Amino acid sequence: MRTILKNCKVAGRPGQNVIYIDGGKFADAFEESAADEVIDVKGRTVVPGLVDMHIHLREPGYEYKETIATGCASAAKGGYTSVCPMPNTKPVADNAAVIEAVVKKAQEAGLCRVYPIGAATKGIEGDQISEMGLMKEAGIVAVSDDGRPIKNAGIMRKVLEYSSDFDLPVLNHCEDKDLSEGAMNEGEVSTSIGIRGIPTAAEDIMIARDIILSEYLNIPVHICHVSTMGGVRMIREAKARGVKVTCETCPHYFTMTDRLCENYDTNFKMHPPLRTEEHRLAIIAGIKDGTIDAIATDNAPHHQDEKECEFSNAMNGILGSETAFALGYTYLVRTGEITLERLVELMCHNPSMILKLGRGGMNTGDDADLAVFDVDNEFVFDKNSMLSKSRNTPYDGWKLYGETIMTIMGGKKTYEKLC
Repeated sequence: MRTILKNCKVAGRPGQNVIYIDGGKFADAFEESAADEVIDVKGRTVVPGLVDMHIHLREPGYEYKETIATGCASAAKGGYTSVCPMPNTKPVADNAAVIEAVVKKAQEAGLCRVYPIGAATKGIEGDQISEMGLMKEAGIVAVSDDGRPIKNAGIMRKVLEYSSDFDLPVLNHCEDKDLSEGAMNEGEVSTSIGIRGIPTAAEDIMIARDIILSEYLNIPVHICHVSTMGGVRMIREAKARGVKVTCETCPHYFTMTDRLCENYDTNFKMHPPLRTEEHRLAIIAGIKDGTIDAIATDNAPHHQDEKECEFSNAMNGILGSETAFALGYTYLVRTGEITLERLVELMCHNPSMILKLGRGGMNTGDDADLAVFDVDNEFVFDKNSMLSKSRNTPYDGWKLYGETIMTIMGGKKTYEKLC
């Protein structure tokens, strides 16, 4: 199959306006007459296929929220061609059999390259190290206990040491559970609306611990969804002295604050929670100066019944696959905080590099993974048009730039907007 995309604006390649695909790979130029399909993208912007290093696909066990097929369809609509699902499934993805099942389901769906993240400890209980070697053979690219932080520092040390034998990055959700029994950020808003709060110290304490362990052992560690000013500061200082620490944040931490929780809308309940304006600005500063390496979605589908309840009882998390690029473009690129090329770095190249996926290349012979976005025209995000099985998004009705027009994985269209 030979495809030509013409009238493109290719991110990072001024002057290139045509892309050639042959047999699922980027190719050298050939005549239009030799193409099976010629696609006029009408001046839209082409970027390498996005990589989400932190997503929840829910299958196996929670198919009522999402399946691998629907989650990948939703990700493809957001411009993603590679996704890394977390292991908090049922059963937990802590053994080769579960990993093999996830990989098989993903291959059957054929909508995204799925690179599973295996549990760091058995049952994500934080007590016994998981079967990392067998899981790597089955397809994992990293280990994590996802939303359950590895509380015991001795276990965390063993996880770092053992995983390094298999060249598997460790992704940790940094939170001191003894400090975080609340439902939103601790502060003025939580006090005014009578919701028990989670202090920023709960996140900062464990970020500090993981940096200390990484520095002591000289083993890399990756900090998930950083949301605090203190976390950004500590990671910045650690990187300056050569500590092998990387980190990610999510669009909700640079687009929203805890003020949005004032009306008890559970679509604004997430973990870590939305913070105050000073923390939001610190996240943007970390993105700008390179402290923050990646933007992930932490895409967390939930059934309507799990969100339409009392704020304190509602499940944490929001959908993010279909809005992440548009939010990054609208609130970081259009505002002049970063360039489009830096956004691509955060959403494709750096996640791929941290997890050693080898994604993001657009040279001849590379897999033809790409996304086409309309960055010039505003659109209104509509939750009812989502491809996810769930609808727990806080972005319904938001005016954004960067609507996905098409996603191609390995030369195959995995999403195309119907016009």
